[in-house]
Amino acid sequence: MKDNGPIKVIIADDHAITRSGIRTILSIYDDIELIGEASNGKEVVSKCEESIPDVILMDLDMPVLDGVEATRMIKKRYPDIQIIALTSFASKKHVSEAIKAGANSYIIKNISPDEIVKAIHKAFAGETSLSPEATISLMEGIKEPSVSEESLTGQEKKILAYIVKGFSNKKIAEELYISDNTVKFHISNLLYKLNAANRAEAAAIAIKNDFI
Repeated sequence: MKDNGPIKVIIADDHAITRSGIRTILSIYDDIELIGEASNGKEVVSKCEESIPDVILMDLDMPVLDGVEATRMIKKRYPDIQIIALTSFASKKHVSEAIKAGANSYIIKNISPDEIVKAIHKAFAGETSLSPEATISLMEGIKEPSVSEESLTGQEKKILAYIVKGFSNKKIAEELYISDNTVKFHISNLLYKLNAANRAEAAAIAIKNDFI
């Protein structure tokens, strides 16, 4: 995360009116800079090559190249870019595909302007945002964990609880008075034990199985 300067954002959505609305919202905030817009997945990949953003608001249903594939390509090339899936629906398939592709957040377009900005700030800080609809869909589509709650250590349970809250590695480290590398080590173990592809799936598994 940068120490100073505004958060650089790209909006990717094939609806001009949606881009215009988000552009208006973001223009109010001095700590957010809109550095580009794209109307399809191919365009947003190209925009990232021109100017690397901190956060992308990514619509999933776009022409030429959809948002899921664009997310996958961007995260492979630029793993530090935070991607927020911003869409009109929260089906199990779309939520799961977006999260597995590398989106760290999934929010629905009917949220308030303040919530959009909050999601951007959280993504920039390495934290996650999942709308209630997305959380439910993700829980319905998750695989069963490969271990029971008893197989998790006390420290892993604490870290899992913070993951459910959407905390970043840095924030978890501060809460538990441990190093960032120790947090990464425990999270890696948790993902393996829970048979989870990423933090969002781990959180959904924890909630569904009452692990916390």
